[in-house]
Amino acid sequence: MYTLNYKVTTSTCDSEGRLKLYSALQMMQDCSEMWIDSEPEVKAYFARENMAQLLASRQVEVLRVPSFKEELMVTTSVYEMKPMFGFRNTFIYDAFGRPCYRTWSMGAFVDKATGKLKRVDDAVANTLLIEPQLEMNYRDRRIILPKGGGEAFAPIKVMRADIDYNRHVNNANYIRMAMELLPEDFEIKELRVEYRVAAKLGDTLTPTMYHIDDGFVIALSIGNEVSAIVEFV
Repeated sequence: MYTLNYKVTTSTCDSEGRLKLYSALQMMQDCSEMWIDSEPEVKAYFARENMAQLLASRQVEVLRVPSFKEELMVTTSVYEMKPMFGFRNTFIYDAFGRPCYRTWSMGAFVDKATGKLKRVDDAVANTLLIEPQLEMNYRDRRIILPKGGGEAFAPIKVMRADIDYNRHVNNANYIRMAMELLPEDFEIKELRVEYRVAAKLGDTLTPTMYHIDDGFVIALSIGNEVSAIVEFV
């Protein structure tokens, strides 16, 4: 298990002094990315093979939104490893050890040069610390778009600030874009996101929002190709 400690600061708060979901996602992502420092053999292998781990899907349960100046602890651990995919839990706890956010995610191993999936050598995979899968309500990683009835919104231009060191839109930024389309009084209790095609600098993402029984599904598309789908309930 890898751990990072945080405090809810001014820049991570919304207008009500509560931790932005976008900021919580960044904390989760940072912890997951820094985790590789705790796995030296895997880290060396990825560097040697010019590989990266890219997020393919994430599910988040929001149990309680922390407030300004709260102390938080983010933990991440791998509970399953396949040749081209890894599965992990990333939880955010408050100062009393109570979970505020529970998540699971699937990451894909890719060749940086080609962008295609690449298999991790079995000997290297066997060095990885596999830990128990944590308790939460696990749902399917695939999100099925409703057939018809979607509401189209104005296209969103991908800006330089949206891009991370993998040279595509940072995972949290898709969710930030989608959240801007939600009603202001909508309280997010859970989200799922499925990443399909990475958007890059200069791309235009066209949002389409669908109403579902207990929330919304938003597809962000590049032309006719869906880049990411976010479900909010």
